[in-house]
Amino acid sequence: MMLVIKVAGAIIVIGIAGLMAWIRLAPVDVRDWHAALPMFASELDGPCLLGPTYKFTGTFACSLPDTTAQDVLARLDGIALNTPRTRLIAGSPGEGRMTWETRSWLWGFPDYTTAQVENRGATTALVIHARQRFGREDAGVNRARVASWLAQLSAS
Repeated sequence: MMLVIKVAGAIIVIGIAGLMAWIRLAPVDVRDWHAALPMFASELDGPCLLGPTYKFTGTFACSLPDTTAQDVLARLDGIALNTPRTRLIAGSPGEGRMTWETRSWLWGFPDYTTAQVENRGATTALVIHARQRFGREDAGVNRARVASWLAQLSAS
């Protein structure tokens, strides 16, 4: 009986370790995550919002006066890269779109955040879309991260 319990425990531990390895090492097809975002032209007239009020959950949009698209993305890149476990996976300020991957601390679940900008005269339109790779719910971590990024962007 004791041997059965030890074997079952070993199988469970090996299964959990395998799942963790798969989550952390699964290949990423950048094309799945670094895609063009709709710019929501009629909804970009106000300041950066801290809640999703748009067609896609996890999408934030705003208008930033007196700045260029490249400057906004360069500043946002600095903010994103100061976020723990975050790395740039595609894009550049010159491209007008950037995508970052942020992994959770324990399991390493990846979340993807894409920011896209567009010059509109004296203002820059910014859309940020954050989403998780696995599962249906993210317990609000994407919203909290983007809200923090927007607050830092507004303060800088």
